Amino acid sequence: MTEEFLQFVWEQRLFDASQLVTVSGEKVRVADPGVRNRDAGPDFFNARVKLGKTLWAGNIEIHKNASDWYRHGHHDDDAYGNIILHVVQRNDRPVFRPGGEEIPTLELPFPPRILENYRLLKEATTWIPCQERFHQADRCKLKIGFNRLMIARLQEKTNEITGRLRQNNHDWNETFYQLLARNFGFRTNALPFDMLARALPSSIPAKHRDSLFQTEALFFGQSGLLHEELLGDNYFLELRKEYDFLAAKYHLRSMGGHLWKFLRLRPVNFPTVRIAQFATLFYRSEGLFSAMLEQADLREIRKLFDITASPYWDSHYKFSHPSKKSVKHLGEEATNILIINTLVPFLFVYGELTRTDHLKDRALEWLDQLPAEENAVISRWKALGVEVENAFDSQALLQLKRNFCDRRLCLECSVGTQLIIG
Repeated sequence: MTEEFLQFVWEQRLFDASQLVTVSGEKVRVADPGVRNRDAGPDFFNARVKLGKTLWAGNIEIHKNASDWYRHGHHDDDAYGNIILHVVQRNDRPVFRPGGEEIPTLELPFPPRILENYRLLKEATTWIPCQERFHQADRCKLKIGFNRLMIARLQEKTNEITGRLRQNNHDWNETFYQLLARNFGFRTNALPFDMLARALPSSIPAKHRDSLFQTEALFFGQSGLLHEELLGDNYFLELRKEYDFLAAKYHLRSMGGHLWKFLRLRPVNFPTVRIAQFATLFYRSEGLFSAMLEQADLREIRKLFDITASPYWDSHYKFSHPSKKSVKHLGEEATNILIINTLVPFLFVYGELTRTDHLKDRALEWLDQLPAEENAVISRWKALGVEVENAFDSQALLQLKRNFCDRRLCLECSVGTQLIIG
């Protein structure tokens, strides 16, 4: 039994209304349980409760034990002066408002099966708590909840982007460049790519957009990968020579090449290949941020990511190690991931902060148009029979798994509440 469970029972009105009586014997009728408060202060605001013959309007506080009122320090807090009813599982002592007046207390009755259903979910060790009973849930209610999950996911990314925007003195272009670079590292090399973008402000390679070679020299040089080996093939040595000249010109200091991860990656995902592709994207796509704001057609946006690493990489995955010829084209799946994780949240944030609602709508429309992501989490949802139609659905399911299932927040999940109520 937890305090959160009692709050859930109260909010959902899962109690036996005919048996509501205060510990002093007054009959209780709940006209309105109030509005749930998830911040500091009473648990429910603006409730309306009839005690005996008198209808009271005010706040509700819920505890497992009545004595928690004192343990939490509410007796000394004026924010709790308007509590009209103290709802508890066990009344182990009387409680008083900060002004000294005793508060009516209700021991909340509810069906035992609800608590048992909740206990089974909380103690489950399966991939998601409700896995054994998931087939009993109404899938329509799950889909309806996707909108709330998606907005919550975008809100999380909004907080991350706005924080970075402040660090960059509200420079939208630089913030977009950094976020795009981070996501170019995908999961394994996200951090070193982020460090690379911070170590090489976009204004520097922008001065060399007329030369892909110099653009590559700057990105590879700042990555530290040009100084991991003393010797290499001609292209490697030429890049290093060019970088050394540019580093002296711009007073650059490279990051450590040892930070990049190659282990257990497919060669096509090696950081060397991804850096080469990112350099090509930067070289070719001047105004990518502006294009994202001006272009509503997702097909046109995708064309901007139709890039291939420079010819050297047709026969290499790493410097100085020739390989079978294979053009290093940024694939469709990688493009989709970059749009989902970079353009969509950035467009949403820009629309939010500039009060441009059509940009927020466009971000959500793009998620509807993009195919669902393919990863281990989405595969498990599909195995449970969930229809995943597009990226909007897959993003919502990723949010559900990480922020609700993994944290056992079944009381806040549409599926969990169905199964608890039974």
